[in-house]
Amino acid sequence: MHSAWMNIAVIGGLVAVSGCPTIELGEEPESPTLCRPNQAYYQDVIWPDFIEIAGNDAASCTAAAGCHDIADGRSALRLSTAAPIDHDQNYRIVIRYLNCADPGSSSMLTKPMTGIDAHGGGDLFNQTDMPRDIFLQWFNM
Repeated sequence: MHSAWMNIAVIGGLVAVSGCPTIELGEEPESPTLCRPNQAYYQDVIWPDFIEIAGNDAASCTAAAGCHDIADGRSALRLSTAAPIDHDQNYRIVIRYLNCADPGSSSMLTKPMTGIDAHGGGDLFNQTDMPRDIFLQWFNM
């Protein structure tokens, strides 16, 4: 009699477990603490005037000599530069280097700026230059 109850319990447990559907949770959500300033401003202003800086290869993060091209970059900040540029992907990469609580301390700003953080590509602009203002405006959108 005891083994009959044991068999029923085992069979009942298997039926219960086999009836549980697998739930698809989808992609892992981004951290809620991640800084996400206006993406349209990123694409329309930050990309052309702060990152790519067309016509100024010496200050560009992605020009031929730039270190941040996805194909052959030399740092963790690697951005899509081949046409058509994947601005959605680039935005997701760039926001990892932002600090919304203190935008001026974002490494996306402090690395290329004179005298703040060491930058393998050297100093690209100083604290009074237009790129700094363009970057800080992004957090007021």
